[in-house]
Amino acid sequence: MTPAILIAGPTASGKSALAIEIARALGGVVVNADSMQVYKDLHVITARPTLAEQGDVPHLMFGGVDAAVNYSVGRWLTDVRTTLADLAAARRPAVLVGGTGMYFKTLTQGISDIPAVPDEVRERVRADAEGVPPADLHAQLTARDPLTAARLRPTDPQRIVRALEVLEATGQPLAAFQGRREAPILPQGSWRGVFLAPDRQELYRRIDARFERMMESGAVEEVAALAARDLDPALPAMRAHGVPGLIAWLRGEATREEAVARGKADTRHYSKRQFTFARHQLAGFRWADSAPAAQAILQEALRD
Repeated sequence: MTPAILIAGPTASGKSALAIEIARALGGVVVNADSMQVYKDLHVITARPTLAEQGDVPHLMFGGVDAAVNYSVGRWLTDVRTTLADLAAARRPAVLVGGTGMYFKTLTQGISDIPAVPDEVRERVRADAEGVPPADLHAQLTARDPLTAARLRPTDPQRIVRALEVLEATGQPLAAFQGRREAPILPQGSWRGVFLAPDRQELYRRIDARFERMMESGAVEEVAALAARDLDPALPAMRAHGVPGLIAWLRGEATREEAVARGKADTRHYSKRQFTFARHQLAGFRWADSAPAAQAILQEALRD
């Protein structure tokens, strides 16, 4: 059986096109490993492959989650475990592609063994957190769980609320569980991975050009429909790059130029974090500066 192919990389690096090409050559299936491309409400603004781009290559786990859902790493692992088992049974190679480094890390290294948070606890904590500025939530966590708070950015409400949920449900800091890991779904030897890392300045040019294309291809209408749902702004879908700035513009709180500039800047900053995460966290991934180089690496790896 062909090992699973894992294609990681920063946003706008050309991962999706590479994955489609490789999956077509192998007779395989593309599986989503991007935390924003799971949302059905976000197609254009997340650069999800269009039907024309997908062509005859099956794509799984794209656009199936409602924006009102806080789709976590744990839920993705549950879904991808089933998907990979089904593909193995059908003897179809899996090509996983996305920009969410944590998905790839937990897939290949295992996830922290954290007890499940009861629904009633999760709902109560999230209700208490709704509308509270992230910095204030971080201060609450610091007062109750300074060890975990020190590991989280005060601008990351999703992870802060997650830490508060675990603390409320178990009485123990989230950091206390993070050293205990479940076995990975894809252990060493069962996969080959590449991190697509183009030149930074070229990548930033692609990011800016792509955002301009998004603005002309339905991103505004897509974000307007999302804003009309009046969802909790702390939800992951509401924080997708480009969404907060466009919502501010649609509400008259910013100009179009400011919204576009914010979307581009947020995406560029995110790409820097993707590089940093991969460098320190994605063991076993080989780096390539272009799609042809990545193809050569994977072809060589599959011959081993």
